[in-house]
Amino acid sequence: MTDAAQRGRLRARSLGVVPGTLPTGPLNAITDVDGVLVGHTTLDDGAELHTGVTAVVPPRLGLPAAVHTGNGYGKLVGSTQVDELGVLESPIVLTATLSVFRAADAVLTYLMRLRPDGLSFNPLVGETNDGHLSDIRRRPITEQHVLDALDGASGGLPAEGCVGAGTGTTALGYKAGIGTSSRRLTAGGDPVTVGALVQANFGGVLTVQGTPMPVEELLPGVRDEQPPGNSCMIVIATDAPLDARRLGRLARRAIFAMGRVGASYAHGSGDYAIAFSTAPPQREPLPDDRLDPLFAAVMDAVEEALLNSLFTATTTTGVHGRTSHALPYDRLPVHPGTAG
Repeated sequence: MTDAAQRGRLRARSLGVVPGTLPTGPLNAITDVDGVLVGHTTLDDGAELHTGVTAVVPPRLGLPAAVHTGNGYGKLVGSTQVDELGVLESPIVLTATLSVFRAADAVLTYLMRLRPDGLSFNPLVGETNDGHLSDIRRRPITEQHVLDALDGASGGLPAEGCVGAGTGTTALGYKAGIGTSSRRLTAGGDPVTVGALVQANFGGVLTVQGTPMPVEELLPGVRDEQPPGNSCMIVIATDAPLDARRLGRLARRAIFAMGRVGASYAHGSGDYAIAFSTAPPQREPLPDDRLDPLFAAVMDAVEEALLNSLFTATTTTGVHGRTSHALPYDRLPVHPGTAG
């Protein structure tokens, strides 16, 4: 049983919300891509600290990768070297805005441990601002918190909602957090898996399969107080053979998918997507005219991951008494089904 299920929260499919027609992987998670691991460290004191670390660990380093910046109002440490070389040289770590630099230094410790003779490293660390619910100026993330997330990363269904880097996030007016999803398809005649993981903390009006669901309608008497400085981090993993340029095309579609759930793409929203491929390096990249199924898979997986980040999150009261409310299931225009 997942953490969200233990808290009485359900994933989108269990509520009858099924984006697209492609099948999911067995876990419906980024960890359906063979060798990809996820780890969390959660800091939640029930009062003023609601923050943490989420790590996506690839099966090996040196993989082809790309970053797409939807809006660059953020701190994605290490992104320029990924842009320049098209190579992922570290795990991907997500945390809170003011902890991103300490987290990057911790990833450096991790990488130096892997390569005792190394003289240059490129930690890749992203963030969203959880200061609406957490006392972000305390910068509580330590090196050990990051190393725990990295060393504890595993396969299986990652915890979603109020965990890790999503512990204190808010999206579309509701409590949000970490979400994940996957799709399976055929591309270039071969079976392919695409997985997505998101740290959702952005503004707009929640839209579920085309139906707007503003806070004022679903939660009568609750004001839609969306915090400034919202952002979204998206990680895409695939075993499709793709080079950095083609992975950049996938990353762009990941940002597009935010619009499906009602993102406002606001001035202060740092929206980034990171995509990497685990395919063996000797395989030829898929030609561009074979990418359409992958584009669809990315869009659907990111949409569902974003919805999962909201559907699995729980109401949280944090610093200064601010509260982000969980999305109420009974007001959705769908009914719980039997899908997992």
